[in-house]
Formats: sequence, C-alpha cells, structure tokens
Amino acid sequence: EVDWSACSKKNLMLGGNDFAGANFRDADLSYTDMRDTNLTAAVLEKATLIRTWFTGARLDKASFARVEAYRSSFQKVIAKGTSFASAELQRAAFDGADLSYASFEKADLSRASFDEAILSGASFTYANLSRADLSKARIEGTIGLDKAFMLLTRIEGLDLSRATGLDQSQIDIACGNGETRLPTGLATPASWPCPKD
Repeated sequence: EVDWSACSKKNLMLGGNDFAGANFRDADLSYTDMRDTNLTAAVLEKATLIRTWFTGARLDKASFARVEAYRSSFQKVIAKGTSFASAELQRAAFDGADLSYASFEKADLSRASFDEAILSGASFTYANLSRADLSKARIEGTIGLDKAFMLLTRIEGLDLSRATGLDQSQIDIACGNGETRLPTGLATPASWPCPKD
C-alpha cells in the first residue's frame, strides 16, 4: 500500500512491481516505466502520466480520473471497471486492452487507438473521441456513447448495434463503412466511407 501522493517519480523503471491499492494521487509519473505492474484498485487521480508506459499492467478498479496521460501506453492492460473519467488521454494507445465496463465519461480521447481492445460495457458518455480509432475494437453487448463527440472517429466494421445513447448526428460526422452495424433507426451516411488520413 504505497503512498506516493503528490510525489515526483519521473523517468523511473518501476515495471513488475505490486502497487495494488497504492495512492499516486497528484503524483508525477511522466516517462516512467510501469509495465507489467499490479495497480489493482490503485488511486492515480489527477496524476501526471505523460508518455508513461503501463503496457501489460493490471488496472482493475483503479482510478485514473482527471489524469494527464498524453501519448501514454495502455496496451494490453487489464482494466475492468477502471475509471478514466475526465482524463486527458490524447493519442494514448489502448491496443489489446481489456476495458470491459471501464468509464471514459468526459475523457479526451482524441486520436487514441483501440486496436483489438475489448470495450464491452464501457461508457464514453460526453467523451471526446474525435479522430480516435475504434474500428478494430471488440464489443460484445453494449457500449455507452451518449453525447460522445465523434468527429472523424474511425468505426469501420464496428458492431454498434447495441450501443446506447448513439444518435444520427454523431454517426453523420464519424467514419464508418458498409460493414459498420448501427442501432435500429440510424442510417448509414452518404459520406461513408471517409478517406484515409
């Protein structure tokens, strides 16, 4: 039960450690290697995590609310039920992550990648998903997209048939294709498919 709240722990090699239940609130962990760590139920609220590596870490039920984590790596993390509410996650990589029932409410995920990420039950209410790539994410069941900003969000081939809160105005500015499955009542825009960046 480490307590490093408000501490500066930049540029460190902390991979493989057990930080279950640790307190990193307001800490600066920028450029720190946290790969393969156990952060189950840890508190990182308002921490600075710029270009921090969490690859392969266990983050179940942890709080990343209001963190600054530009360009950080969350690849292949297990983050079931984790909160990323109001987090700054521009260009973050969530490829291969299990984000089942994670909360991204009001998070900024512009240009974030979710290649092969599991998003079943995740909530993106009021999130900024502009230019984020969800096209190869895996969704079994519901995903919450109420009021999410989806400008040029890549959703090609994505099954959104059971998405909640999704409306036509969001679809009209997103980037899907003929394989994108939409909820009943929503139509495929004439502008699809979008050109590649």
